[in-house]
Amino acid sequence: MKGPKKGIQTFLGPETSLEGKLSFEGTVRLDGHLKGSVESKEGVIVVGENALIRADIFVCTAVVFGEVKGNIRATNCIALHAPARVFGDLCAPAVVIDAGVVFHGNCSMKPGDLPSGKPIELSKRHA
Repeated sequence: MKGPKKGIQTFLGPETSLEGKLSFEGTVRLDGHLKGSVESKEGVIVVGENALIRADIFVCTAVVFGEVKGNIRATNCIALHAPARVFGDLCAPAVVIDAGVVFHGNCSMKPGDLPSGKPIELSKRHA
């Protein structure tokens, strides 16, 4: 199976409110409200600055600028960029937390679990 596609394939704007399970491939940017769960084996989720997410998230890569109340698990990496607010546990081979981020929870990192040959991208390019 191919890796995540370049660029954002799906955008849920600030006026969007969604309840339920979000499953996707590629890259999704959320700037609205979501309650439920998010799942993508090889996808990238970008939580925009004004987003309010009440969900457990399981993805390849998570980049968070907004608020997440729920656990985040990623097979590649999790990057929390200011002014992110995360209330839940983080689990990924690599986790980056910028200065100015509010984080309440536990963090588990297991670098040995990295998929062979798969680079970790920690840039803010999805912003």
